[in-house]
Amino acid sequence: QVQLVESGGGLVQPGGSLRLSCGISQDIFSRHAFMGWYRQAPGKERELVASITSGGSTPYADSVKGRFTISRDTLTNTLYLQMNRLKPEDTGVYYCNVQYRGSVYWGQGAQVTVSW
Repeated sequence: QVQLVESGGGLVQPGGSLRLSCGISQDIFSRHAFMGWYRQAPGKERELVASITSGGSTPYADSVKGRFTISRDTLTNTLYLQMNRLKPEDTGVYYCNVQYRGSVYWGQGAQVTVSW
């Protein structure tokens, strides 16, 4: 059974850091897969913030460029999102996403709240 299991969300003050992790099933953890992190802020649509394309590039949304870093560990089948210099507008539920062989998979979501 394909699984994406997220961890690492929480409450952090502005300027702080968090790292999100997403454990991904072996059968879809492929260098040919698209892997990404989306977020959904309250009252807004889900948006793509960072991704690793099947070609290996790592595009970022303008709002997080220079602050967030996406990476993956092929030994542990884990996707990461390192988030630095967090802002209140980064608050939302973050979802990991894998697209592979015509199918789309989602993690369960991790709440990130940036507030004093």
